[in-house]
Amino acid sequence: MKSREFYNNTEQPIQFLFTMVLLFFLAISAIFTVLFGAEVYKNIEERMNENFNSVTALSYISNKVKQNDKAEMVSVEQVDGIPVLKLVEKHDQELYDTLIYCKDGELKELFCDEGSGLALEDGMDIMDVPEMSFEMIGKNLLKVRTYGEHGKYLLLALRSGEGGYE
Repeated sequence: MKSREFYNNTEQPIQFLFTMVLLFFLAISAIFTVLFGAEVYKNIEERMNENFNSVTALSYISNKVKQNDKAEMVSVEQVDGIPVLKLVEKHDQELYDTLIYCKDGELKELFCDEGSGLALEDGMDIMDVPEMSFEMIGKNLLKVRTYGEHGKYLLLALRSGEGGYE
């Protein structure tokens, strides 16, 4: 009888120790799973924000170009080494420029009359965009590109280049 009692008494601490070790490993694995999931969520959120900014910036520019798609009113220029999309509008027989460009990580817009003397620093911030370029391909095709890890580009066919509407 004594040997059986001795066996039961030594078995209980071992079972308790095994249960505690198992519980410890389950808790540690749960913590690592939560930490890993949080990191994955953070990466997905960053990619979604960058994608949103790129797509929104391209959509904004697309709408501005479509509003000003008249003969000889859309061009790409270099101002102080920065590619600038220049949209010219006519109001009361005077010409006004809308300059869209990317400077210091911001998409900016500057609306002014021709020869106003305003600089690119005077433009209004639209949204965060790391870098952007504009390029005229031929007479009637505008290529707008955003850069970054998930950079995108947009091709806009200008109807005004084909003798469109005034």
